[in-house]
Amino acid sequence: MSQQIPERLPGGGVDLSQLAAAAQARAGSAGPGAGTGAAGATGAPGAPGGAPQQVDVPALVIDVDERGFDQIVQLSGVVPVVIDLWAEWCQPCKTLGPILERVTRELGGRVILAKIDVDANPNLAQAFQAQSIPAVAAIIAGRPLPLFQGAMPEAQVRDVFGQLLELAEQQGVAGRVHAPEMDGDTAVPEPEPRDNPAHAEALAALERGDYAGAITAWEHVLAKAPADHEAHAALAQTRLLHRLEGADADAVRRAAAEDPSDAAAQLRVADLDLSGGHVEDAF
Repeated sequence: MSQQIPERLPGGGVDLSQLAAAAQARAGSAGPGAGTGAAGATGAPGAPGGAPQQVDVPALVIDVDERGFDQIVQLSGVVPVVIDLWAEWCQPCKTLGPILERVTRELGGRVILAKIDVDANPNLAQAFQAQSIPAVAAIIAGRPLPLFQGAMPEAQVRDVFGQLLELAEQQGVAGRVHAPEMDGDTAVPEPEPRDNPAHAEALAALERGDYAGAITAWEHVLAKAPADHEAHAALAQTRLLHRLEGADADAVRRAAAEDPSDAAAQLRVADLDLSGGHVEDAF
């Protein structure tokens, strides 16, 4: 991919556990049935591995406060949740916000955008360590990931979303959400069967070690069958292998350790961790 996530949020990490625990405690005190889905979602996700492939939500772009935060964390087990930290007085936010919303909607339920007004929700802003806005982060399977700060051209935003979807798919977070606003769209076809002969070209390229050719082949499959979840996952894995091709693991880790603020270096280490099955280390 040509565009790496350009900047980590200050501090390099986010601890949301206290906020999520507090929100869950409030939901529990409200009685049975409380907090069962994001902003009224049905079929809310459970633990990774048991999450449904599709969850109904009221909208693809959701305004979130502290009370509803735990529901967003739950949704992140089905699709990645992008967090937009903004404020009414912030002019760059007014430029970036519509771009985030447009890209989210065009992805057709593969991602949710959660908008957080930092003035109305200072605890959430502090949890995400947002020292300036706009700031954009994500949550995948309950785990936070800082993305970037400041306004960004739409092409770069699309590239960041693409990286986020790849990372989510590598962890098995590859479901979809459905919102009423999507009902006017063309129905998504059923996924292709696992023995689909259309996969043959990509699989043959992988056997040859031709990762670039395999990526092109998977992209052709998805152009014809965008709901082929197996091809989505295979494309993400192939791109990961392509990025790691010829990489010296020790050199990659050394470069990341020498400059923790280098987001590109940190992403290369995350690639190494994911390729070795160390998902938690990747965060």
